[in-house]
Amino acid sequence: MILELQNAILEMIARGETLEKTVDLLCREVEVIAPDIVCSVLSVENGLLHPLAGPSLPPPFSAAVDNQPIGPNAGSCGTAAYLGQPVVVTDIAADPRWRGFEALALPLGLVACWSSPIRVGTRVAATFAFYFREKRGPNALERQIVEACVHLCAIAIERNERVLERERLTYTDTLTDLPNRACFNKTLGGLANAPRGWGILLVDIDNLKLVNDTFGHAAGDGLIRTVASRAAQFGGADRTFRLGGDEFAIIVDRGMATGDDNPNLADLAARILSSLAAASNCAGHVVFPKATIGGALAGPGETADAVLQNADLALYHAKERSRGQYVQFSDGLGTAITRRFRAIRDVGLALAQARIHAWYQPIVRLDTREVVGFEALARMRTPSGDIVSAAHFHEATKDAQVAAELTQSMLEQVARDMRVWLDEGLALQHVGVNLSAADLAGGNLNERICTAFAQAGVPLKHVIVEVTESVYFGQGGFHIGDEIRKLRASGLRVALDDFGTGFASLTHLLTVPVDIIKIDKSFTDRLRPRDPAAVIIEGVVDIARKLGIRVVAEGIEENAQAVQLMDLGCALGQGYLFSKAVDRDAAALLLRHSAQRPANDTGAHQRA
Repeated sequence: MILELQNAILEMIARGETLEKTVDLLCREVEVIAPDIVCSVLSVENGLLHPLAGPSLPPPFSAAVDNQPIGPNAGSCGTAAYLGQPVVVTDIAADPRWRGFEALALPLGLVACWSSPIRVGTRVAATFAFYFREKRGPNALERQIVEACVHLCAIAIERNERVLERERLTYTDTLTDLPNRACFNKTLGGLANAPRGWGILLVDIDNLKLVNDTFGHAAGDGLIRTVASRAAQFGGADRTFRLGGDEFAIIVDRGMATGDDNPNLADLAARILSSLAAASNCAGHVVFPKATIGGALAGPGETADAVLQNADLALYHAKERSRGQYVQFSDGLGTAITRRFRAIRDVGLALAQARIHAWYQPIVRLDTREVVGFEALARMRTPSGDIVSAAHFHEATKDAQVAAELTQSMLEQVARDMRVWLDEGLALQHVGVNLSAADLAGGNLNERICTAFAQAGVPLKHVIVEVTESVYFGQGGFHIGDEIRKLRASGLRVALDDFGTGFASLTHLLTVPVDIIKIDKSFTDRLRPRDPAAVIIEGVVDIARKLGIRVVAEGIEENAQAVQLMDLGCALGQGYLFSKAVDRDAAALLLRHSAQRPANDTGAHQRA
């Protein structure tokens, strides 16, 4: 029977049954084999006893034993755990080791107890006990049973600890020992049907990059640990999560910080920010942690995901307008910032799901209507399949990370498409790719562009980078000018887009290093006889021609505009009159049927 018991328990362990279920069955089967005894298993954690199984013991007995400390006079089990050796008590009423505990056992008719320690490695992890209804110790059969059961319990406990450790590692951030993003997502999922009375705080470290760059990553890690510790002090170690990088989340439960139905997020955030004001020793460097916090309360009928998005929006708003402070979400929170945040979120998701595509609007000779090149324009395919122009998500490009990812995606797609067209022998002259201010401020733009086209085998003579006038002459213009000079030195041509919309004047053309000027649509729209716009365009075209700069007129929608532009000396244009932006297949058709093949175009399809 003992062998059958062993096989049954080992099979449960192999199947991955829970420790509680396995040990409970073990006790029940033992009580069948030895009907005169009552079986009990207690776990030992941090010097305290906890009931693990005792199917024949009443709940009040188990509740009284729970959290009892082990010691030299702590009943049979507490003493066995303390000494690390079996303890046989043949008379509970008279044995001093049971003094103070005898009232638990004697009313149940249990007068003797034999307890054996269960070791995992060198540590006592649990105890296995037999209670007797007679004043006696164990017989030979009972000793055989216990010997087998202690071994089985050790195997089950060790396996359970491995499972728990794997789970802990899965759901724990190794740097801070806080629950990680996976644990946060799991916990948040459990709040899907929660009533009102909870909220989320998102804590973002403001100076992590500065500390990393100034003192090194060891100091940065110390800063992360400091913020984690101080946030968890108020948010609770089990409700404070490190989401990754410099961001933490705190799930705030009902009544936390106030005792009211709704938690006071502002009060909790204020206490966290106050605690962060004190200096911290981070890898030998004195650092003053700085953080920004956004929060949101769960409203009626709101999903957990919606509450998280609201907290994220509040954090974004705080970082934009109130860095170092706390902002709580409300329905009237900054409309413009809300639009930007949602655009960033939508574009980020679209990039992750490969729903950003390069479309192409042709640039033509106004006299022959031949295609001489394209401007690559980003288009986003919505989850429903609709195609959305870049104007609908332009706000997202004000975020440096999204702008960089968007440009990288466009560079790679354009390079691949151009390589296909060149391999097909199509008369492709050039494609323009738009750059944002964030791209030019990133520092490695030239390398990114050159690498993308080199990997596709596209010569840089076919590439034009387009920079808007507002970006070129806006804040940080000297730095941006240096970046553009690097691009031109690599063999790229640079187009000044939206010329005439604000910053530039004709005198800028004497010093600005550009190869092409693209006259803004606002001038094209005003082309009428004797309109000042015609005079301006004519002057720009004349100066540009003398400086060796090509001119493209944008936004041509009527044939009369094209004719007037030719009369003013403008040779190139783009706009709906010729074609809207089209996908790569339609662009290839345009090249096949309408492309201008340069007189010296021999082997344009060859790789660089």
